[in-house]
This record gives sequence, structure tokens and C-alpha cells, in this order.
Amino acid sequence: MKVLIIGYGSIGKRHFEILKGFDAVSSIDVVSRQELANQATYKNLADIENLEIYDYFIISSVTVKHYEQLTYICSKVNFKNILVEKPLYDRAHERFETNNKIFTAYNLRFHHILQKLKELLSTQKVYYANVICGQYLPSWRPEQDYKKSYSAHANQGGGVLRDLSHELDYSTWLFGDVIKMESISVKVSDLEIDSDDIFTAIMVTDKKTILNVTMDYLSKTPIRRLIIHTKERSVEADLINNRLLSYDVNANQSVLLDSPIVDKNHTYVNMHKAILSGDAKDVCGFEEGLKIVKLIDMIKREEL
Repeated sequence: MKVLIIGYGSIGKRHFEILKGFDAVSSIDVVSRQELANQATYKNLADIENLEIYDYFIISSVTVKHYEQLTYICSKVNFKNILVEKPLYDRAHERFETNNKIFTAYNLRFHHILQKLKELLSTQKVYYANVICGQYLPSWRPEQDYKKSYSAHANQGGGVLRDLSHELDYSTWLFGDVIKMESISVKVSDLEIDSDDIFTAIMVTDKKTILNVTMDYLSKTPIRRLIIHTKERSVEADLINNRLLSYDVNANQSVLLDSPIVDKNHTYVNMHKAILSGDAKDVCGFEEGLKIVKLIDMIKREEL
């Protein structure tokens, strides 16, 4: 199987390193303006004479390029697997017809804590869920100047609302589609960025679950946590420390999952395996990815 990765920033490199360990992958080519030693590299997609030689495409460029690159690939190939990094687009674009299988890289669906939660909540009525995610932008990717990252620039698709949209995806995956919302998405800090650095919202889903979602570039300690209240129990999920706790009506605590050592790439590995095996029921598809883009568009239209 031949793979083409478009974009070779930090996430493109991660996909490269993971996929080169797959026995089924015979070669990986890259589209990047970087000079890469001992690696087949093209400056532009248009420089590749025949895209049909590839079986699996990974679009990991800056968000504003996703639509153009995806439609170009789909105009040249048929019946291929295409994975687009999250979010799918920078904004909702015109639909197009294709027979390729398109997926959105919301890999956190494959986090073992969220997989366990999905199973646990499938038989319970969820009243309320509090979802919080925070990471201090200057220390998030220490290998680069945060001011030069796409995250810092709204015109490149940066900002917490898009950058941390995993929380919007897995929230809707777990609790249902958003039907009502009040939100704020703004820049409040003195970080040298022009994108939003905090987002908070109260939402109601079609399953009548009340959601409180907060994401930020401000937290000096990384946090990714959910607090969930159902009729039978309250559940606390910590995706950083890989711990899932349950409390019954008498406040008795149960440890449902406690796995402090987890390969940081396991969610990506399992996502790729699901796509390539054809068992992609938990992978975020094109339509689901587009729903998140439209939700973000709605939020951006109503922001202060």
C-alpha cells in the first residue's frame, strides 16, 4: 500500500512515523516545501503526475488548505481512503460528489477512556456533562515559536475553537447533536496571537443532555477532563492521567479504568487501523466532520 501525506508539520510527521511502522505500508511520499533527506518529496500536489498510484491520502496541511486539496485529490482518484486532519475545513464549503471514502482525524474517539465511556453511557440517560480542555499555547509545541504556529493565526484556521475541536466532536459523539447553544469565543490574554484563546458554551443536545464545554490556550497545566451526571451515577474522566472514576448515589467510588502508562500515539494507530481494515464505525466520517465545521461557523457568527 502506498501512502501520500500532504503537509509535514508536527502532525504530518506524526502520521509519517506511525504509518511507516505498518507492515501493509510499502512506501510513503510527502508533499511539503521542506527539504527532506532520503525521502520522496513533492513541492505541490500538482507536481505528482499520477495520484492513482496511492491508496491512502493524509491531508495534514494548515486548515485553510484542506478544501482545495481534498477537492483536487477527489478530482483525480476514485475509491481511495482519504483522511483529513481536524477540523475538516476552515469553514463550510460547497459540496462535491465523490466515490472516495473521506474521514476526519478526530483520533480522540479512540482514546481508551472515551471508548469505555461510550460503552458505559450507551445504556444510561445523561443529564449533564462538563467538558474542559486547556493547554498553554507557548508550551504546547516547544519545538516551535508559538507566534509562528497556525494556532496563533485566525486566517490559517487557528484558535481554540478549531484547534481543540476534538472536544466538540467527542461531545456530540457521546451526548448527541447540539440543538441549542449560548457561547463565547474570544481572545482575553496577552498572548501574541490574533486568534481566540478561550471558548466556553452551554449547549443542549437532541438527547436532552445539557453540556458545558470550555477550551483554552491559557491553562498552565494541561487538562482534558469530563464530569458526567446520569440517573445512576456520576463519572469523572481524566484523559491526561488516563483515569476513569465512578460514584454511585451513596458517593461510593469505583475505579473503572486506571492506566497511567499509555503510548501517546495509540489513538492515531487505532484510527488508522480502523480505516485501513474497513471497520471504521468509530472513525469520524465526512458528514460528521462537516457538522462540526458548521457548528464552529455558527459559533463564529455569534461571537462577541
